[in-house]
This record gives sequence, structure tokens and C-alpha cells, in this order.
Amino acid sequence: MDSFDKEILKILQKNNLTPQRDIGETIGLSPAAVQRRVKRMREEGIIKHDISILERETLGNPVTLIVEVFLESEQIDLIDETKKSFVSCSAVQQCYYVTGESDFVLIIVAKSMADYEKLTRELFFANKNVKRFRTVVAMGVEKLGLNIPITL
Repeated sequence: MDSFDKEILKILQKNNLTPQRDIGETIGLSPAAVQRRVKRMREEGIIKHDISILERETLGNPVTLIVEVFLESEQIDLIDETKKSFVSCSAVQQCYYVTGESDFVLIIVAKSMADYEKLTRELFFANKNVKRFRTVVAMGVEKLGLNIPITL
């Protein structure tokens, strides 16, 4: 990756819908060169997804919860099974398999605490490998993003 690629990535992280013509004008490349570079970075997996960040409150999911999950057993097949259940749940926005006291950290959105309680029954209480979980309720979201710092 050269400095042009890094500049392209910085622009796309701010707004993935920026026209390639505008990117090219900003960094001094032709639109065709920008297009080739973006295509290559997608093929190489540098650009993993093109997404829109939605307004969760407007869409009826105002509650954000950070959940630490502690497993009963660390058998790899049981970990994989648990991981699949977390990843397949649409309310789970992020899932981290972590070191330390807990085994997973989840970022979850919900319509209400009652909705979250129902979800805990499905995700945690029904899973025989979940020993316990600890929930922190976010009082506000001060920063939300997936931007990766890019240095030139």
C-alpha cells in the first residue's frame, strides 16, 4: 500500500459514497486509477465491507448494552458453538473473543430492557456453556465508528 491507497482509505472511511472523481481530484489521481486501486483493495480484503451506519434510536433500538460473557468450559467445539450463536444474533452488533477474566465481550442493541431480558434467555440462559454474564447499560453513545487510524 502506498500513500495514494492510504489517502483513498481515509476518504472512504469518512464517506464510502464519495465519487471516485472527487477522490481523484483530492489526491491527484484519475478516476480510473482510483477505481483500480479500490477494486484491488477490495479483492485483497483490505476493504472488507461497504456499510451504512444507521440511526439506532430512529429505528427503534435506543438501548446499547456491553456484555461480558463467562463460559463454563473452554472446549474448542463449545466455544465455536457459542460464538456462532452470538454472531448469528441480529441484536449483537459486535462480538469479541477476549483474553482475561471473561471469554466474550458483546455490544448489543435492544428496543427496551424488557426486550434485552428476552434476549438474555435465548443467548445466555439457554446456552449450557454460559456460566454467567455481566451487563453494562450505556447511558449515551459518545462515539460510534469503525474507522481504523491510517498514517501516511
